[in-house]
Amino acid sequence: MKLTQPKQYLRIGQQTLLEHSVAAMRQDPRVEAIFIATAPNDPWLQQLNFAHSENLYFVDGGATRAASVYAGVHAAHAAGYQWVAVHDAARPCLQRDELTRVLDAGIRHADGALLAMPIADTIKRAAPDAPELSHESVPRDHLWRALTPQVFRTEQLLHAFEQVGLFHPQLTDEASAIECLGGRPKLVQGSATNIKVTHPGDETLAALFLTLKTKE
Repeated sequence: MKLTQPKQYLRIGQQTLLEHSVAAMRQDPRVEAIFIATAPNDPWLQQLNFAHSENLYFVDGGATRAASVYAGVHAAHAAGYQWVAVHDAARPCLQRDELTRVLDAGIRHADGALLAMPIADTIKRAAPDAPELSHESVPRDHLWRALTPQVFRTEQLLHAFEQVGLFHPQLTDEASAIECLGGRPKLVQGSATNIKVTHPGDETLAALFLTLKTKE
């Protein structure tokens, strides 16, 4: 994002991405507590003012996404929570119905569930020796783009992380940890508005989606 601070502290309107994302996770009353993994001694965190601070906890994250998620899930497990929904701080536009549907599916399905979108675009693989050149087209049949939240039994996800290892290169999301042990999480189709703010300009699109969401 070419920012001077972590992107979760980018402001859209009166709130940061992190505050928007926390509010989005509170749209379903089954989310009883929220654990946020942050860098130790995060200098930006103290500047935030969450609208609802009850049952909001902070834990020290790690050097990888998996390590940070593990820290949050471990804290949730220690607090007695049997289910966990992992959500990206940079996904502020999560819709209420998306959250409801993925929670329903994650609780029912033995290997949990995740929001995802079927791939609609033609996928190109760049040439190994020339990353700016197209080498081949990749068949998009059965391909989905993973979103969040991703919902699992707390003990199941902790076990998967511990068995696979927090620095395993395939652990790009929580479902991949379950998949590495042979699990098959349920794919729940999400919304195209559930974007992850990653590149410059994404914040403009997120602001538009949040404005439309407010008007619903």
